Amino acid sequence: MTIRVVVADDQELVRSGFAMILDAQEGIEVVAEAGDGAAAVAAVRELAPDVALLDIRMPVLDGIEACRTISAESSCRTVMLTTFDSDEYVYEALHAGASGFLLKDVRRDDLVHAVRVVAAGESLLAPSVARRLIEEYTAATARPAGGRALSAERLEVLTARERETLLHLGWGLSNAEIAAALTVSEHTVKSHVGNVLAKLGLRDRIQAVICAYETGLIEAGAVRESPRTLG
Repeated sequence: MTIRVVVADDQELVRSGFAMILDAQEGIEVVAEAGDGAAAVAAVRELAPDVALLDIRMPVLDGIEACRTISAESSCRTVMLTTFDSDEYVYEALHAGASGFLLKDVRRDDLVHAVRVVAAGESLLAPSVARRLIEEYTAATARPAGGRALSAERLEVLTARERETLLHLGWGLSNAEIAAALTVSEHTVKSHVGNVLAKLGLRDRIQAVICAYETGLIEAGAVRESPRTLG
């Protein structure tokens, strides 16, 4: 099946270069190029691509806001492009729904790999890395407890075992590690993970890490505890 891609960057040479690289790959088709975030959103709405590559800094609508709109309105997965290696940008991009984050000096093979990985439903950033980044950022920004208390209401749709699963996802554990912690099979864990993502409207495991922190299920700076049933 062909992976359909939209490339958005306000620098024409960068945009056309990425599009040329991707179009030359078997199984990948660039269906549109866009010079700003609003045009990228319009292209996604019209063409329903599988992946959108979005520059973070674009006119009219920046990449993060474009990502937020695309993630809310479609199943298109987004990869953010930037010249900045900044935790703040990475966090905001992931929070907006991005599935990956690449620097613009990315190697050709890594760019192609990123598109294939994201199109397959995976993330470019390991959950364990996301957990460190999210913990540091949420601690630094000192998010108000009241806001978290309201967000915690989201978790009421989960069963106790699903809350445990989300807790372990928040720690960045793999399915095998969660299975060992909960003394269940990996098949059972996969089912729990699917239920958690579906009930909370999360796109992937990294979104689950963000959710675990923002709802207060895990506090920044907390030490991982032994498995226990959450009431």
